Parts: sequence; structure tokens; C-alpha cells
Amino acid sequence: MSRIGKQPVPVPDKVKVSIDGRTISVEGPVGKLQWTHRPEVQVRYDEADRQIVVTRQGDERLHRALHGLTRALINNMVIGVSKGYEKRLEVVGVGYLAAVSGDTLQLRVGFANEVHRKIPAGLDVTCPDQTHIVIKGPDKQAVGQFAAEVRAVRKPEPYKGKGIRYEGEAVRRKAGKAVVK
Repeated sequence: MSRIGKQPVPVPDKVKVSIDGRTISVEGPVGKLQWTHRPEVQVRYDEADRQIVVTRQGDERLHRALHGLTRALINNMVIGVSKGYEKRLEVVGVGYLAAVSGDTLQLRVGFANEVHRKIPAGLDVTCPDQTHIVIKGPDKQAVGQFAAEVRAVRKPEPYKGKGIRYEGEAVRRKAGKAVVK
């Protein structure tokens, strides 16, 4: 049996869960999320113990894989609506800067033109200063996807380290051609 799948998902007091057929709705102080799971697994909410239990139909490879995946996704939903997720990016380089204007993230990262990225609905993007970007939201996948898209605009390069990186990310540096003996 799946080690992750057999663990029940604890539901905090401030989170409301409703299951309608295969659709799971989770609502909390940070937001509301909804997801439809695959028919190979069953999801049950135990209101007395305030936990969500995921079970599977059979012991086939696909059923075992979906068992742990479903439990992990539901756990991420519960954490997302209660605490939320956050990714921090830093912009490194002379003249490189970021700003939020309405529902658009503006990046000046060494190209001839400014790069504009539309902020997806449900995410809160702020720039505490011109070299940092903070992405917050209840949906772990949406937060990570938008952070990856912003980072892909100008990945950190290995010679000077300029570009957009996750906060705390270690960029492997290379020695330039001047280092030759």
C-alpha cells in the first residue's frame, strides 16, 4: 500500500471541505480551491475526526500511483487555503529591475524592450523593492508555474550570475577565459 496514500489528511478548524461526487472543494482563510480526482480512487471526508481519507479500488500499478498522488494534491490544497504558498525571486544585474503595474509584472533584464508578464488570477505578486519579486497564492502549482515562467525570462548565467533566480538559489559560477595560464 502507498505509504503516502494511506495517511489521512488532517483538516484545520478554519478550513471547510465538501465532496460532491468526484469534485473536492476546499475553502479557507487564504482562498478557495476545487479539484476533480480520477475515478480509480475514492475520497471520503470524516467530519468527526476532521480528516480526509483516500482509498483505491485495486492493486494495479496505476491505482497505486494515483493513490499517493491524490492524497498529496489534496494535502497541498488544504495547506494552500489555510497558510498559502510563496515563492521569492531576486533579480541580479546592473540595471535589472522588476515592478508590478496593475495585473502585469514588468521586467527590465537586459533586453532591448521591457518584458511584460500577465499575473494569473488568484495570485498575489508584489515587488518589495526593484530587485525582489514575491509570488503568493493558495494553489501550489500556480505559484510554482508562474515563478518558473518569470525565472525563464532571464535565467541566471554562469559567468557573472546575472539574471532572475529563486531566493537562496546557488548559481554555479564558471571561470572566464582570462583564467587560462
